[in-house]
Amino acid sequence: MELWLVYALLASLLAGVTAVLAKVGIKGVNSHLATAVRTVVIVVFSWGMVFSFGSHLELANVSGRTWIFLAASGLATGASWLCFFYALKFGSVSNVTPLKKSSTVLTIILAFLILGEPAGLPEILGIVFIIAGTLIMLEKKDGSKGKSEGGGNWLLLGILAAVFASLVTIFGAIGIADVNADLGNAIRVVVVLIVSWGMVFFTGKQGGIKDISKKSWAFLALSGLATGGSWLFFFRALQIGPVSAIVPIDKLSIIFNILFACLFLREKQSLKRVAGLACLVIGTLVLVIW
Repeated sequence: MELWLVYALLASLLAGVTAVLAKVGIKGVNSHLATAVRTVVIVVFSWGMVFSFGSHLELANVSGRTWIFLAASGLATGASWLCFFYALKFGSVSNVTPLKKSSTVLTIILAFLILGEPAGLPEILGIVFIIAGTLIMLEKKDGSKGKSEGGGNWLLLGILAAVFASLVTIFGAIGIADVNADLGNAIRVVVVLIVSWGMVFFTGKQGGIKDISKKSWAFLALSGLATGGSWLFFFRALQIGPVSAIVPIDKLSIIFNILFACLFLREKQSLKRVAGLACLVIGTLVLVIW
């Protein structure tokens, strides 16, 4: 088995628990503040890995072009997270997650246009199945939640999260081309930290820190650790493998998202949603195997 495939599968597994942990953690917490708190954990984790492996010694050799694309990837990550966790606060995991995972479609298109990766019949079939699966899984009635804070916008925010997530991958792939993957990821996270806390102070939500419960702190921290580990493996895979294959594998985390949502959040899955999930998985497998 290719090493990049192992890394991609590990990234998918860890990403699978992130949304569920975050869903529990953001209960009663402003979504921007929750995102910022998680980011602190990820920064500590990421830079801890960098110093553990001695990758920080390469900082002086990072080129200006690399800094630019890593910063762009970090900005896109921050934007994607802010949209995703705001949507997650008011929509169910089973609804919001498929939207974000649909970023695979745009990523494949951008990989073809920008990175010059091949796009043939398998890619087209995979895209068709993924789009069909996403549309089938959506249940708009979740938008009725949390309207006092704009909960009805979860659908639009989920789509925006997917768009920004696709840019994260493309900018990240370019940015880590000439730098250690762990170091590149850690640099990106610092940008995300600035964006996240910038939004917290811009919206005046920093005072809410004192109101975060111990349970929320614990689940937000666990969510941050899961994200940090997922990113670590994802960007290592991205550095040595094809973007068009790695991204679909990473999106298989939706299986774990739905499974854990059923087990721990008691979210019920209709036959329609199961059929949509099947389409998503088939589309992903077509992209990876064919």
